Amino acid sequence: MQKSGILAQPVFERLRQHRWAFAATGSLAALGMVAAVAVAPSDDRALQIQTVIENLALENTRPLDLGNPVFLHEERIQRGETVGSLLSRLNIQAPEDIQFIRNHPSAKAIHRQLAPGKAVVAQTTADGSLRHLIFPLNGQDVALVIERKGGELYASEQALRFETQTLMKSAEIRYSLFGATDTAEIPDSVATQMADIFGGDIDFHRDLRKGDRFSVVYEMNYLRGQPARTGRILAAEFVNNGRTLRAVYFEQDGKGGYYTPEGKSLRKAFLRSPLEFSRITSGFGMRTHPILNDYRAHKGIDYAAPTGTKVRATGDAVVEFVGRQGGYGNLIVLRHAGAYTTYYGHLNGFAAGIKKGSRVSQGETIGYVGATGWATGPHLHYEFRVSNQQVNPLSVALPTAPPLEAAQMARFKTIAQLHMGQIGLTRPAELAKSN
Repeated sequence: MQKSGILAQPVFERLRQHRWAFAATGSLAALGMVAAVAVAPSDDRALQIQTVIENLALENTRPLDLGNPVFLHEERIQRGETVGSLLSRLNIQAPEDIQFIRNHPSAKAIHRQLAPGKAVVAQTTADGSLRHLIFPLNGQDVALVIERKGGELYASEQALRFETQTLMKSAEIRYSLFGATDTAEIPDSVATQMADIFGGDIDFHRDLRKGDRFSVVYEMNYLRGQPARTGRILAAEFVNNGRTLRAVYFEQDGKGGYYTPEGKSLRKAFLRSPLEFSRITSGFGMRTHPILNDYRAHKGIDYAAPTGTKVRATGDAVVEFVGRQGGYGNLIVLRHAGAYTTYYGHLNGFAAGIKKGSRVSQGETIGYVGATGWATGPHLHYEFRVSNQQVNPLSVALPTAPPLEAAQMARFKTIAQLHMGQIGLTRPAELAKSN
């Protein structure tokens, strides 16, 4: 639904796994066409890209029977994750497959090593039957691999020998960011990375417009010829309401970050929003209170979202308060560097390990949306305070990280020129002429 030119994000029922069909190549062949995706080696020294489109003779051909297509799901383990919740997010639904992972002795490492942040990849059929699962083991270049052979599942430890390729894709926003990435066969994890990279400049709840475009260069790791896990975004360009934002990944002395092609850091001290995707139901300013029914100042932002939606810390901080407090209901207060504090109210619950004095990182899950306290329905009440005075988090100027030093610029410019050239190859011809 579009309102006042602003594109709303339809997230409440959005599928949580990215839908990749390995049968897509067969579908193109059945139509008499093969297209090669632009792929370049993950190497800063050279740019070698070739696109081939070839019409195939249709004599003696017939439509390909796709049978039961296989889909790739990639999920990162969350804090407090259980084996059951992980399997559900990976779309592993067949009871006999779940029983194998839960009970087979060779799969016990999954139960012991649910480390937050670890990327787990599974290939399943549409009905949730497991075909292949890759679970990296802690502290070693080895993975527990569960694969189906002759109708039976087998588990073994295998060395991780990934082949990394660089992929380049572009898409146009029609309904939502995830809808656009799905159409372009871009993994959900890449969409999430883009939201993090540009989250200080684009409010993905309010700012997306139909017709916005983006291009992205990212790494994909292949294991035995199959896509195994998504790497990082190397460069991205987002055209939002006529404004063009660009980002290039640069790593120095083991530390990496995203910068404009001119070397200015894109990292803000705070994210614009504590939810990845949602909609604002009550902004900052005067309003009629929904419970007290009087006209008063609303000194925060209310985000509507289903109960249980993850709430993330908008900046690095120390937990100052966690517990129940009056009309806020379940509340978390974070103290950031300087005079900044943020409030997260009406929570359904708190993430594991969140307690007074604990440190949290920007983007880390700290709690879950609820309707506790003075709330008429599930939503998050978010406040941004400077010297304990509430300010509008959507309009306040956010501090940024320092730019690159002069000594780093020569190497950075070489990398930026390479990746911006790759971005240019993904643009439609009419846009490429204007850039």
